[in-house]
Amino acid sequence: MTDVWTTPAYLRRDLFAPDAQLARARQAGELLPVTTPFGLAANVVTRYEEVREILGDAKEFGNFAGGFLGPPRAGARGPHGERLDELRAGNLLALDPPEHSRLRRMLTPEFTGTRMRRLESRITEIVEQALDDVERAGQPVDLVSTFALPVPSLVICELLGVPYADRDDFHRRTARQIDLTLPVEERLSVLAESREYMATLVGRARRQPGEDTLGMLVREHGDELSTVELVGIANLLLIAGHETTANMFALGTLALLRHPDQLAAVRDQPTMVMPAVEELLRWLSIVHSAVPRTAHRSVVALGGRRIGAGEHLVMSLPAANRDPAFIDDPDRLDITRGSVGHVAFGFGRHHCLGAPLARMELRIGLPALLRRFPRLALAVPFADVDFRANTVVYGLRALPVTF
Repeated sequence: MTDVWTTPAYLRRDLFAPDAQLARARQAGELLPVTTPFGLAANVVTRYEEVREILGDAKEFGNFAGGFLGPPRAGARGPHGERLDELRAGNLLALDPPEHSRLRRMLTPEFTGTRMRRLESRITEIVEQALDDVERAGQPVDLVSTFALPVPSLVICELLGVPYADRDDFHRRTARQIDLTLPVEERLSVLAESREYMATLVGRARRQPGEDTLGMLVREHGDELSTVELVGIANLLLIAGHETTANMFALGTLALLRHPDQLAAVRDQPTMVMPAVEELLRWLSIVHSAVPRTAHRSVVALGGRRIGAGEHLVMSLPAANRDPAFIDDPDRLDITRGSVGHVAFGFGRHHCLGAPLARMELRIGLPALLRRFPRLALAVPFADVDFRANTVVYGLRALPVTF
């Protein structure tokens, strides 16, 4: 496919690493001017401490109201007449307090450690079933379509109450929504399609709430949440709940295959699994950036210059996680580091709500895969692995393996 736009540096990768231009800006202490895929003029922040400062200060740096839909315009409508403010409704990524705080308060109980631990046995079953499917598929097999994508998809479907039989359709829609090479109008059209699908599930939950997250929200907060907010919440959770973890499974497996000693430790030493998960999250940082922030007042000496009120900032999570001021030898994968305070899940009020679920799925799924297939190997040369660029979430299109 020929790109219809020039990929900004913060969306570019060199295999597992962020683009070298980000490292040069970080070393020089400079902000990097870019134009985002939505036409927004912004500056990229690459240093770990500055990224945390901006993400942690909702008063000084507001969440850019356009979110993933581009600059907000009064009364703006999508390609099919949809009001853009309604398309944003319920999307926590596009909201500031107090709206964000109100919705997050309702959702947080569903993603606590206690709630996640109750899911552990079911996640283990889902992982084992997917591994059975991999084995039945024969060799070589694409690990993305048989394992990395099905596991988090089934987990989030059960958690939300989404029919797993609909997975092909929502996978297709998600892939188009996060494909930044597509025109904004086309992505808006797909978003509207996704929300229309979710509206049918919300309607069903309002009529007969189940034991899933949608049912909980209707039973406990149905009078506080509008239908468009419920639709937005469910749509965001469905996309984020399978797309990010699926790509962590695929890229994490590939990274370990390139580091066989560390792969063996994850496979054979249970105490190394969680440290490995945290290091892979840091080293891969599959989400390129947080939603742009806007300075509310003039800020002195950020990135070596004054930031004026109204200026937009993009936080590069991969560059921050590989900042030498944050961690020694940051470009080296080292699973013995353990949890070191990375920002792969963001930071502050918008720290990823589903982080406990993603960690649990990776903690269960990665060692199970490696134990089931101790001779797991790439079925193609590494140079032929198809990395998926120009998307909101970095990943692989396919991962052909033998076992």
